[in-house]
Amino acid sequence: MRVTPETVRDEHARIRERAPVVVPILNDTRDRLGELFGTEVDGVDEGTYRREVDAVFADGEVGVNVAGYAAVLRDLDVADDYPGFVVDEVLGRELAATIAGGQPLSLLAQATFHFADVHVDRDATADPDEAGAGTAGADDLDAALAAGFQTRLPGWEWREGENRFAVDFDG
Repeated sequence: MRVTPETVRDEHARIRERAPVVVPILNDTRDRLGELFGTEVDGVDEGTYRREVDAVFADGEVGVNVAGYAAVLRDLDVADDYPGFVVDEVLGRELAATIAGGQPLSLLAQATFHFADVHVDRDATADPDEAGAGTAGADDLDAALAAGFQTRLPGWEWREGENRFAVDFDG
């Protein structure tokens, strides 16, 4: 695989176009996590998702890595799927973390990837017109996008306002 600026632009467009598939997974994940943690989590609309995709790809260093992970997942297929379980999970986890940003969000996105992935069926996310549809990595790609973007986007109460652990250096 060769990644060029054109490859990154193409991947950016593909990921943006996945909004109708990814956003429902993202919001379902937020709803399920909110129930588990006893909190309300704001939903995300497709426009917000697309703007955040643009923000991720505006940073070339992040964009090239997101594009690489996404392209590998899209093409990844393993006969009978299960023997490739580890590689698609690792790639999905790393894609989610890369999208989310640095610590602690990257760790949260990795955990959220596994949570989202168990609720995503590759048959439900496969688009017969999309390259890589129905591959072993297709569901992991959508789950990773949902996990990464749901983690980096606002909507969680604990991330709103000032952090009580921040050190005040005025004085």
